[in-house]
Amino acid sequence: MTKPTDPKFKSVENGCTPHWRSLQPLFSLCILMLLVAGCAVGPDYRRPAVNSPATFRGQPAATTNSLADLAWWEVYQDTNLQAFIREALTNNYDLRIAVTRVEQARAVAMQARSQFVPSISYNGNISRGRNELLGSAVPNRGMTGDTVTGTLNAFWELDLWGRVRRLNESARAQFLATEEARHGVLLSLLSDVSTAYLRLLELDQELKVAKHTTNSFNDSLKIFSQRLEGGVASELETDRAEAGLANAAAAVPDIQQQIVITENQLCILLGRQPGPITRSASLLTERMPPEVPAGLPSALLERRPDVRQAEQLLRSANANIGETVGEFFPQIGLTAFFGKVSSGLSAFTMGAANGWSVASTVSGPLFQGGRLVGQYRQFKAAREEARLRYQYTVLTAFQDVANTLVSREKLAEIREQQAREVKALDAAVRVSTNRYRAGKASYYEVLEAQQQLFPAELNLARVERDQLLAIVQLYKALGGGWETKTTAQVAAKEAPQK
Repeated sequence: MTKPTDPKFKSVENGCTPHWRSLQPLFSLCILMLLVAGCAVGPDYRRPAVNSPATFRGQPAATTNSLADLAWWEVYQDTNLQAFIREALTNNYDLRIAVTRVEQARAVAMQARSQFVPSISYNGNISRGRNELLGSAVPNRGMTGDTVTGTLNAFWELDLWGRVRRLNESARAQFLATEEARHGVLLSLLSDVSTAYLRLLELDQELKVAKHTTNSFNDSLKIFSQRLEGGVASELETDRAEAGLANAAAAVPDIQQQIVITENQLCILLGRQPGPITRSASLLTERMPPEVPAGLPSALLERRPDVRQAEQLLRSANANIGETVGEFFPQIGLTAFFGKVSSGLSAFTMGAANGWSVASTVSGPLFQGGRLVGQYRQFKAAREEARLRYQYTVLTAFQDVANTLVSREKLAEIREQQAREVKALDAAVRVSTNRYRAGKASYYEVLEAQQQLFPAELNLARVERDQLLAIVQLYKALGGGWETKTTAQVAAKEAPQK
């Protein structure tokens, strides 16, 4: 066996092959790197404590199931609305913009990941000149010559302190935050499309009521006019009836204007040019799930996109502290090159032109005038801000659910009383009209009943709309429905395999 003391080994040593002892410092450095590879400076992330209530305010009892567990196509069962939501998920500009932000964050995370592996580059140079070297002026006794180089260069920073890992952790959290922001846009889109659609159905109902009321006032005007011609009524009655007719008729173009504006709003959400919206359903035929359990408050933290986004931003801010702490420590790197170096083009392909190098570099701060300390304090304050924003977002989420729960409960009571009022006023209009024709009542009773019935019917339509919107808002507040149908089907197929 050939040993290091053999002449054969010494002859190789005197050539271009390095002695193995000269590489011992590099080997020792690599071993040290492996020993401390699990260390990373800076604080590890822990989710802040949140004081979650046992139940939502307005929820009678805690339940494990939740309305948010349903997919949006199971909640919004109107086929027209489902078609509009699918179109919006494809064409909506806000959602498409959010997707581009996700792709940008994904690319930034890829850049951060690249620092884990060595960077390799190439370099080549051919020059000819007098008193020069590689194109730079160098005293060379007035000689004219050629210089040729061609090398592969490599650099790798040894992440001994975890600076690169913290940088990668921050970039990944930022990427996940943009993904959650996209989910939030998707959830808002579902809510906005549903709200605009139900608003259209409610305006259709209002238009129907306004036209019916206009016809009712027109019939009263005919009755008063006939009695005026017969000499048994005064002109005051016809004037009051005509004023009531004009008031009801003026509501028709106003409602039609609101319909056009709402249709245009829905078209923008769908990514269309402003135009009419075809619909066949009515407000009274819309149905929502009868049971709407809110679920456990603690589950809201895992479901709401805005809460999840706030937590990822907090994670990123926490990792930034570690990356800043790593700036205080020396940065150790390995550099190497291999290639050809020749003073003449003719000798470039010869073995004597071979060149290589393996080296390590160390750099670190000695005096920065407080820059690093200020940067560290800045990122600590940024983490505290992110923590407060996260906790505030959680509290706001609890508030949203509590508000929509009580709204749904109270709107049911309001609708019951509003329907009772409309029924009574409708009967009052019929009775007063019959009494007036029989000469047992004055025109004032007829007009008063009609004038009270019109706004009562409009209010009933609005309350019925608000009841449906309360389910939409509760679904949004619970963080449900941001998954697409394809995503949900894939998750369902993978669930048994876990």
